[in-house]
Amino acid sequence: PDTHWSHSQSPRVLESENSLDLLEIMGNFSYDDSNVTFLDYDAAPCHNQYCPIFQRVAPTFLAITCATAILGTGALLVALAKRPHAWGWPQSRALVAQLAAGMGLFAALLPPVAVGIRQGWRLGTGLCRLTHLLWYWSLFAQGLLVGSGSCSTAWCRWDARSQRLAVAMWAGALLLATPAALASGTVAAPETSCLRRSVDILSPVYLLHLALCLCLFLLLPAALLVATLAVPWLRSGWKPGVSASWLFFGLWVPYGMGLAVDFLLHAQLLQPTCGTFEHFDYVLGLSEGLGVLHCCLGPAALLAAWLC
Repeated sequence: PDTHWSHSQSPRVLESENSLDLLEIMGNFSYDDSNVTFLDYDAAPCHNQYCPIFQRVAPTFLAITCATAILGTGALLVALAKRPHAWGWPQSRALVAQLAAGMGLFAALLPPVAVGIRQGWRLGTGLCRLTHLLWYWSLFAQGLLVGSGSCSTAWCRWDARSQRLAVAMWAGALLLATPAALASGTVAAPETSCLRRSVDILSPVYLLHLALCLCLFLLLPAALLVATLAVPWLRSGWKPGVSASWLFFGLWVPYGMGLAVDFLLHAQLLQPTCGTFEHFDYVLGLSEGLGVLHCCLGPAALLAAWLC
């Protein structure tokens, strides 16, 4: 049924527990019911039509992205195997191989997510949380690897030091991804869905997850950029391989900004207009879709840097 709000109430974005996102993957303000939600802004109803469009477009997008990512990652692994000595720091073979593993793990999650979006999530809360855990594990691991490769010579050679660093980074990324799994879940609905956030917006576990995402997608690239500009030896070491690996941050920064605005809207620290209510889903969805492309554009960028 349609939801009506009196004009005397402060405007706020309505939220249904049946929302879909890009893991659900691309949206926080999505709505089920009759796919139309009404808000009374000067007697002009506000409509949010994001859910049906998302369910129609997202599976195809994810399938194409996954296929392209598999081809690109396969080509990157072949190049690593055939020309092991052609990869020098800062695009060392050990670092690139781990980035390829992270992108491969991310791409492997896209088919089940696409099926879940199309047919509804029917595999239970456990697998929903596992999917989110692996999804963010790959993202945090790639972010930490790109950051370390940009400002450290630890990956110059694969020795005991770099091996310990690799173990620490992958273990740390798994720990950082845990709040994402704890904050996700499924809800009882006519069509079961897998939610990114099944807890309150101000719950400690979600706030921790949000803070970690903002650190990865916004603060880390900003800090690395400032350090590169300020430290001469980092600036002199800027090579095509570093530029290619930084594509990860370039694709995910818009989503980090979208998450920040999303929190402000849900916490009612910003009051949405009717236009915000109708269109912000699309902005957040497109920004996360842009980030998803890293798993297919990343291998291509690293191969191009190697060829150059």
